[in-house]
Amino acid sequence: MSVHACTDPKHHVHDSAAFVAAVERACHERGLRLTPIRAGVLGLIAEAEQPIKAYDLLDRVREGQGPGAAAPPTVYRALDFLLANGFIHKLQSVNAFVACHHPSTAQHSVPFLICDSCHTAIELEDRKIVAALDERARELGFRPRAQTLEVHGTCAACASGEGGAGPDA
Repeated sequence: MSVHACTDPKHHVHDSAAFVAAVERACHERGLRLTPIRAGVLGLIAEAEQPIKAYDLLDRVREGQGPGAAAPPTVYRALDFLLANGFIHKLQSVNAFVACHHPSTAQHSVPFLICDSCHTAIELEDRKIVAALDERARELGFRPRAQTLEVHGTCAACASGEGGAGPDA
């Protein structure tokens, strides 16, 4: 089995402008509109080196545009658009958002490995896990609509004492 870049704990969006440009291309191809606020929120998520919460995003939007520039509903609407179109993922257990490493694909389910020490979130690209959960649910007569699989623990860097990519690194 080959290792996909998404399973590398150091795999982040290193160029937020290029990431936003990739999402703009995907939006154009899908007939979607990436408004300036949506692009701004997406850029902030892409710049973050760990999951970021909605109110932290709101604070950063206000820092960039001045007080009163963005009301919470505006940021939440941008997040809803980005989530619905598969450009970001929401980590339910920590109520935070991360950029999707595959902005050109439609919304999809992926498992995440979340380090409780450094807060790194690894998007685990493994379709077999997603398919196995879906198949087992259907065998039990359950009709799944969405999957959220988040595994909490300690990343290799924190376990070895090297520290991860988060605030304690």
